[in-house]
Formats: sequence, C-alpha cells, structure tokens
Amino acid sequence: MTTDLVQAIQANLLSPAVLFFLLGVFATLSKSDLKFPEPLYLGLTIYLLTAIGFKGGVAIASAGIATVWLPALMAIVLGTLIPLWSYPILRFIGRLSPVDSAAIAAHYGSVSAVTFIAATNFLQSLNQPYEEYATAFLAVMESPAIIIGIVLGKLATQKPGESFLPTLKVALHEACLGRSVVLLVGAMLIGFLSGKRGYDATSGFFVAPFQGVLALFLLEMGMVAARRFGDLRKVGLFLVAFGMLMPLLHGSLGVILGHAAGLSLGGATLLGVLAASASYIAAPAAVRLSLPEASPTLYLTAALAITFPFNITVGLPVYFEIAKWLFGETP
Repeated sequence: MTTDLVQAIQANLLSPAVLFFLLGVFATLSKSDLKFPEPLYLGLTIYLLTAIGFKGGVAIASAGIATVWLPALMAIVLGTLIPLWSYPILRFIGRLSPVDSAAIAAHYGSVSAVTFIAATNFLQSLNQPYEEYATAFLAVMESPAIIIGIVLGKLATQKPGESFLPTLKVALHEACLGRSVVLLVGAMLIGFLSGKRGYDATSGFFVAPFQGVLALFLLEMGMVAARRFGDLRKVGLFLVAFGMLMPLLHGSLGVILGHAAGLSLGGATLLGVLAASASYIAAPAAVRLSLPEASPTLYLTAALAITFPFNITVGLPVYFEIAKWLFGETP
C-alpha cells in the first residue's frame, strides 16, 4: 500500500490541475503581477458549478432515484455529524472561542466543489470508474453543516431573552439559496429533466472545455491560497494539525459509509473526498452574514490555506488508497 500511495501522490502532483494550482502559488509567493479580474473568477465559478451539476443530474436520471437515495442519505448524515463533533474538538481541545469553533465546524462539515472536481479528474487519470451521480452528494452536503454551525454559534453567544430566529432565517436563506447551492441544484434538476438528449445538445460547452476552465480556476485558487499562507503564523499549530488530521478522519469515514451504501471503489472515494473537504465559497458567505463576530483569519485560513492544498496534493491519493484497502484491492 505504501508503494501504491507514493506512486498515486506522484501522479496526482503531476496532473495539470495540481500543476496549475502550484503555478498560482508560485506566482503569488514570487510577487508576480499575475491577477485574475473578479468577473473572470466569478464566471469560472459559475461555469464549473453549472457543468458539474448538469452532468450529475443527467447521471441521476440514468441511474434512477432508487439507486441514489441511500448513498445520498449517507452523505447527509456525514454533513450533519461532522460539525457536531468538530465543534467540541475546536472549543475544548483547541480552546477557540465558541463562535470561532462554530464557524470553523460549519466550514468543515460543508464541502468544496473544486476539491470534488479535482477528485473526479484524479480518478479519470487512473481509469477508475465512479458513479456519475455522485454530484448529488455534493449538493446535499452543502447546506446542513452551515445551518448547524450557525445554530451552534448563536446558541453559544445568545444573551438571556434574546431570539436568534431573525438571524437563523438569514442563515437558512444563505445556506439553501446561496449562489453555489442554486447553481448546483438548479443545474442538476435541469440535467435530470432533460436527460441524455439535453446532455448531447450541450456537451460541446459543458464537457469539452471543462478541463481547461478547471485549470484556470485552480491557477486562481493557487494565488488565493498563497495569499493566506502568511496567516498560518496567526492560527497556531493546533489549527494546522486540525486542518490536516480531521480531513483524514472524515475522509476515512466517508469511504466506509460509501462502501456500506453499495458505492463502487471510485464512488466511495468521492464520498470520502467530500467528507474530507472544507467549504470556502458557500460557508464563508453564510458565516459572514450570520456570525460576524467569527474571525475570517481562522476559518478561511484553515479551509483555504491548509485543508484545500492538503487535499488536492496529498489527500486525494490517500483516500483512494484507503478505499482500495477497504475494497480488498490492495495486496
């Protein structure tokens, strides 16, 4: 398993997606003037979320709801439980404030669409099949953890006699109707309703350019992540360890639940990757609105400067090797 893992990490590090990410890191650390206009970054985000949602919806239509519901339920369970046990670890072992603990827990229970896309690329590079409808797991895991994290934060800071229902309404709206959720779920519904005919009609746009758009997006993400590296000194060793060890735990649990739900080796790997990822699009937007007291330095640095680079460089091969071991495919 050790030899296979080393080879998988090497192959992943030399994939175009990861190399473009590393180029972005280099550009920032070397103080290059390379910069993406905000509208371009937004456009790339919209494209990726729409494309992955649409293709997932087509796959759900092909597989049938009866096939999808159990692994999707496992995904919801993971998204619900991760913030519930992350919060006390952050609060009582990391000794972070209640509101910061809740904010970080929300980020780690929610998911990263780009990490998921990088994982599908990794599996494709290995010719490892997986369930195309796994996008459904991404959709159902996005919101529950954000809601739970915000509720935990409000309960911890609530003053006697104060109602947090107005804030909860704002949190629910952002968690369930934020840009990433609407795009992902909406495109999935369109793909489900239009099926293969819709896929054939749009494949020239949603399929052919996908890898190039992803490469550009990861170039930008490399620059964004590198700008957060300076904050690592502020978050402390505990949060650095949390940002790498908790994904390993969550990724292993995701693989185990995927196996139990009847997913293939590739599908279980993807569920593990989603469980291991941390949101840096949907969760920050919701937390900023509902828990303004929480420190962005802590939750953004943990999700974006620690967990995201760890997952796309080392984590993906690790979760795949765990899945291979669980499925009995490692000698």
